[in-house]
Amino acid sequence: MHAIRLVGGLLLGVFVVAFPLAAAERMAVSAPEANVRAEPKPTADVLWKIEKYHPIEVLEVSGVWLRFRDYEGDTGWIHKSLVDKTPSVITRQKGCQLRSGPGTEHPVVGRVDKGIPFKVLRREGRWVEVEHADGDRGWIHDSLVW
Repeated sequence: MHAIRLVGGLLLGVFVVAFPLAAAERMAVSAPEANVRAEPKPTADVLWKIEKYHPIEVLEVSGVWLRFRDYEGDTGWIHKSLVDKTPSVITRQKGCQLRSGPGTEHPVVGRVDKGIPFKVLRREGRWVEVEHADGDRGWIHDSLVW
């Protein structure tokens, strides 16, 4: 695509190059629970609810509303006061093992189902130290989370 601009009586061709959109911004739910709505308004239907630390990728902004995609590819709208930039992950399969340290040599301290969100505390290699909103902590391999 190109545009023509008149500069000082001369016609100059200005070429506009289309670039793909920048990567979607990653955010997380900061409220204990948040409604995911069908449209960017407070009276819109609630599609589902998500809990604290649930990670989202922001696709679009409309005033105080964010359209997002989640780890399953589902989209919806959330009020921007309910999210922040806390680093977070969510489990992608059921039976994920949480360990006491960053490696399989550390004991399993718990198992979690698919779709459980966690705040990221730190990373060590391919391991992520996480904390759930209820305070449970452990280490999980990054292949098990989004």
